[in-house]
Amino acid sequence: MSQAPKGRPRTGARVAAVQALFQSEASGESAETVMNQFLRHRIGPQAGESFDDGRVAEADSALFISIVKKAGTHSVDLDAIISTHLAAGWPITKLDPVLRALLRAAAAELRDGKEPPARVIIREYLDIAHGFFTGEEPRFAAGVLDALARTLRPSEFTG
Repeated sequence: MSQAPKGRPRTGARVAAVQALFQSEASGESAETVMNQFLRHRIGPQAGESFDDGRVAEADSALFISIVKKAGTHSVDLDAIISTHLAAGWPITKLDPVLRALLRAAAAELRDGKEPPARVIIREYLDIAHGFFTGEEPRFAAGVLDALARTLRPSEFTG
């Protein structure tokens, strides 16, 4: 993703969360450590205008912190939930690491919250997926995100 969405700090927070979760897994550093690095060096006006190198000038810091902390603290549970929506015999470790980070961030946000509505969260993460991928990944993400939302927030899909 090369351009920050102007005036969309919640989207910026979600993009930064995906990047931080990816970096945490790739580097072996804890999600909390990477989160603190992002808050010091990659989020806010000092970050610049580009998502390149994980910089997000406009990001809702509170949302970013919430997503990364939940995903880091509950990663085993979230991976188990995500795994139930993957094809049989397809472990979560086989997913592209950015896609895995995106699904973890979305699952963390869907799991414990009631706001924003699940459909908003799905749409946001699909926009992010389109920013990172040009192949079939966004379509795959759409199916998994929808299934996750229906599992984690079933009341929003009844009736």
